[in-house]
Amino acid sequence: MKVMAECSVEGAPGAARAGDVLSIALSGVCLVHCTALSLAAAALPLAGAWAQSEWVHWGLAVVAAALSGWTLLRQGAPSLSRAVGVLALSGVALLLLGAAETPSAAWGTGITVTGALMLIAAHTFNWRRHLASSGAPC
Repeated sequence: MKVMAECSVEGAPGAARAGDVLSIALSGVCLVHCTALSLAAAALPLAGAWAQSEWVHWGLAVVAAALSGWTLLRQGAPSLSRAVGVLALSGVALLLLGAAETPSAAWGTGITVTGALMLIAAHTFNWRRHLASSGAPC
């Protein structure tokens, strides 16, 4: 419990860190979905059907957008770095474009992977910024 107290950010013990960790993990799930499941789809027909299902793409994109928004926006505009905000917003936009298969289905995986990597970077930068400002050894 003492470690959580040392890692507190703006009065919420570990909440900012937990949000960034969850957002990074969810973006990682998107990456795994786009890369590993494509390989598994060739081997397992059920995995192929699930990996190509439209609702899965939209579900992951919407949950990633909501979790990222909650994590970054709950800190308030003054504490959110503009670069982190732009990076996260761009990542979410790319996830949504990938789910919509815009401009085409062939581009969907690359766009989604790029968006997921941008979200991971945004939350990693945000997490590190909070650690640096709090002086916590987390």
